[in-house]
Amino acid sequence: MIRRSWRQFDWLLLGAIIILGLFGVMMISSAVKGDPALTAYPGRQLGYLIAGLILLFAVSAIDYNTLSTFTIPIYILVLGLLALVGVIGSRIFGAQSWLDVFGLFPIQPSELAKVALALILAKFLADREENMGSLKTVLLGLALMIPLLVLVFLEPDLGTAVVLAVEGALIFIAAGLRLRHMILAVVAGIALIPTFWALLNETQRTRLLIFVDPTADPDSYFNVEQALVSIGSGGILGKGFGEGTQSQLHFLRVRHTDFIFSVVAEEMGFIGALIMLALLFFILMRLWRIADRSRNAYGRLLVAGVAAVILFQTIVNVGMNMALLPVTGLPLPFVSYGGNALLSLMLLVGLVQSVAMGQKRIDF
Repeated sequence: MIRRSWRQFDWLLLGAIIILGLFGVMMISSAVKGDPALTAYPGRQLGYLIAGLILLFAVSAIDYNTLSTFTIPIYILVLGLLALVGVIGSRIFGAQSWLDVFGLFPIQPSELAKVALALILAKFLADREENMGSLKTVLLGLALMIPLLVLVFLEPDLGTAVVLAVEGALIFIAAGLRLRHMILAVVAGIALIPTFWALLNETQRTRLLIFVDPTADPDSYFNVEQALVSIGSGGILGKGFGEGTQSQLHFLRVRHTDFIFSVVAEEMGFIGALIMLALLFFILMRLWRIADRSRNAYGRLLVAGVAAVILFQTIVNVGMNMALLPVTGLPLPFVSYGGNALLSLMLLVGLVQSVAMGQKRIDF
């Protein structure tokens, strides 16, 4: 039995998350200012943040090793919810990815898929740590990943499907995936590109095409152009809170979600954006430390999966704001507006804290 203590709770990690969450509420309030339809969003985000912190502490109090016995039921439940979305789900922003719970709170099972994948794959590979050289172990692990990826991809939600793929890949690598299996996976992925392209819908293809050739659809590229103007006009110190012309004059669309980074860069400048990214980097460093000090492979792989989600979503969100990556709709962790995204992140960090509480004391 692994001894657990709240003294081992990573309070610096929690502090960084709270600061980022409150900063996100502040920037959302600036982004939606002057839009009557969105005035309630900052208050809602603050409510999600508080609820998320409660969820984080609740999950932290559960021994992650005990939780591992429930990975299969959780995995099956999430698969069931994803399948149900395909039947009775609500379509928002072109994706049928929401379930409305009695008209009170829409849930997004694809966000829960990130949690389910981390739990099931980390447990599976930890139990077979000495058999990572076997192709059978790799194939069985992929068999656990693929149903989640396919159901999310078919919503269609390409961005989250890619997050799940990266999350699973980094858990595999952290578990000791052999180089020959990596090469085999890359070759298989390249061979599947034509099939993947054929399965994309028109919107997804357009997003990829305008990344290569912006003239292919000038209207769709408009927001990327406005994002670049926002970032460039912010300069070193920014225009000041609530003073960004691109956001305040509503040239920048979906500015409170996908393009919140552009709002930060315009109003807080290069320094403000750099501080925000430094906080995210600090969070990743705390995750690395917790994973490195985990007493068992399951804890280490679980934290690796959480780190993969935060790192990849940060890179993609910032990248698409700067026209370095295609627009995917992935939120900036802890900052972008979105209840389901924030709550799922808090749940994942709760799992990380559970791992931290079961290890030797962390030296600050």
